[in-house]
Amino acid sequence: MAPSCSAALERAREDGLLAGGRFRGETLRGLDCSELDLKALSFEACRFTQCDFTRTGFYGVRLEECDFSGCRFAQSYWRDCALTGCKGEGCDFRRSRLRSTRISGSRFRYANFSGGAWENVELADSNWSESVLTELRLRCLKLERVDFTGADFFRTCLKGVDLSECTIDHITLSETCAELKGATLDAAQAAVAARILGILIR
Repeated sequence: MAPSCSAALERAREDGLLAGGRFRGETLRGLDCSELDLKALSFEACRFTQCDFTRTGFYGVRLEECDFSGCRFAQSYWRDCALTGCKGEGCDFRRSRLRSTRISGSRFRYANFSGGAWENVELADSNWSESVLTELRLRCLKLERVDFTGADFFRTCLKGVDLSECTIDHITLSETCAELKGATLDAAQAAVAARILGILIR
């Protein structure tokens, strides 16, 4: 009989690695998964409550319809991962790094991603309202229908990022809106940015 997810993660603390495996419909509470390397794993309809993934590495991990709201992922590393239909509201992702990762149909409201780095990341059909995205380093970010209402982009350079399919109402920027320099906006978004800068459009 295959071990439960919690048992597998607990056992992984011995050598710092959990590789290969599929877990479905499990509930995990208060686990310390910090500083582990998780490789080629699949989690489906799992719920993580008050779990700590600080400095954990995720490599080729798939999460589908999982809820890890409020968990800690500070300084975590994600590469070649996919998150679909997940809920990560209020999570701590400060100084985390995402590379070649796709997040779709998910909710990250109030999550904190400040000081992190994203490279070749795709976000689609997701809600990131009121999230903290300050001082992010972005490279090759692709966005499709993402709701950033009320998100904080202070000191995050959005040059080269196409925001035209996204909702950016009430986002937080610096006084000069320098974060939007070089970004692609639709006409309505550009008018909002102009008003923030005190520019009158007839």
